[in-house]
This record gives sequence, structure tokens and C-alpha cells, in this order.
Amino acid sequence: LLQVGHEPLPPTVGRNVLGRKVLYLPGFFTYARHIVEVDGRRGLFRGLTPRLISSTLSTITRGSVKKAFPLEDMEHVSNKDDVKTSLRKVVKETSHEMMMQCVSRVVSHPLHVISMRCMVQFVGREVKYSGVFSAIGRIFKEEGILGFFVGLVPHILGDVIFLWCCNLLAHFINTYAVDDNFSQASVIRSYTKFVMGIAVSMLTYPFLLVGDLMAVNNCGLRAGLPPYAPAFTSWIHCWRYLSTQGQLFRGSSLLFRRAPMPAACFPVD
Repeated sequence: LLQVGHEPLPPTVGRNVLGRKVLYLPGFFTYARHIVEVDGRRGLFRGLTPRLISSTLSTITRGSVKKAFPLEDMEHVSNKDDVKTSLRKVVKETSHEMMMQCVSRVVSHPLHVISMRCMVQFVGREVKYSGVFSAIGRIFKEEGILGFFVGLVPHILGDVIFLWCCNLLAHFINTYAVDDNFSQASVIRSYTKFVMGIAVSMLTYPFLLVGDLMAVNNCGLRAGLPPYAPAFTSWIHCWRYLSTQGQLFRGSSLLFRRAPMPAACFPVD
């Protein structure tokens, strides 16, 4: 709901770290309370069933691909004299992980689309997508097979960029910044990839946002039509629109959400 720009509650005045007055949009807990007041507690779980199915399909697919195309184990290489060997290992592992992620994303994406549309029905109080099977039939009837894969390209691009940036950055930091003679070297290396994952996920968030917006755009739901968003012709059109509006990271924060100026949202005229 935050991603599509649905802001049913007004911003409140607060202060930033410098003590200046700024406008803050309601955080997660305030927003959730509003959903409960409007929709009851069940409103917090819109789209849960297709999301669970999507996650299950993704996990099963990754496991199947991993079994079908096993990756030979390689010994850990940390010596700077073996940089080429260790880099080759990282490239091989990342390529294998990328293949698994891309296949699992393609298989699970149709259920992700259904999940997104079930969630954003809260905006217009619609009941167009009331169940997984009925949603599958409706999408196929109205949009054809391609309707199940809207928003897939930016999602895959985001996944691929995330994997390569995260793994390569972690590799170079562990190789050049962490000394093998340091007593806690192994501990630091074990956390490097995790920290890089957090940092890189922030940079690749726009791909996730664009993919999710394309999943609901122009599908007949109020959240995918003006004034919430124009009818995008492609995900690149969506990206450019969000970039122009300064909204490429919309919905990335759940707690401290500064309201854009001069208004809390940017409706489309």
C-alpha cells in the first residue's frame, strides 16, 4: 500500500536529528491500526495465501534446480596469492545462484502478481481478486498468459544486480580488507556478506518497487489507475515517472517516513 502511494492518514509534525520541524507520514504501526479499523484484523493478511504459495514454489524450484545442476564444492581460498582462484570460485557460485534465483522467480512470479493485486484492493474496496483460482482465471481471461508476468523483468534485474554486487563486494572486502593473521578474521568474514546484502538491497530497492507497481498497474483496480499512477506503457516508463517525482524509494522505510514536500503524496493530474 505504501508502494502504490496510498496515504489515507495525514502527516504529523515532528523533529529531525537537527531539531528542525519536519512532516512525518504515519509509520507501520499507525498504518496497521488504520487497516484494522477499516478492514478488521483480516485486512492485515490480504494476499497472504498467494504469497505463501509463491514462497513455497520459489523454495521448491530452487531446490530442484540445485539438485538438477549441482555445484561442485571448492575449498575456501583466502590467501591474497590466490586471488584469481578465489575470484573464479565466487563467479562460479554466483552464476549458479543467479540461475536458481531467475528460474524460481519466473515460476513464482504469477502468484506474486496475484498477491499484490489482492493487497491493493484495500485502496478501492474492491473484491475483484477474491481467491487464488478465481484470480488465475480472471487474469488469463483479461490479459492472457503475459498478464501473469507483468513486472517480472525489473524483479529479475534487481535479483541479478543484488547477487553480483553483494557477492563481489563481500569477496573483495574479505580478500583485501580482512587480514588472515587477525584472530577474528573468520568471524568478520562470516558477517561481511550479510552486511553487504543489507547495503545492496537498499540500492536495488527501486527495481522491487517498479516490479510491484507494474504488477498492479492498469489492471482495473483503483490503486493501479490515476490518480495513484498513470497507465505505464513499460517498466522503464514507470521508472522514469518515479524518478521524476523523486519516488524511487517510496515504501522502503516503515517507521520514519518523511513526507515529500509540498504535499504528502503526488497525485497525477
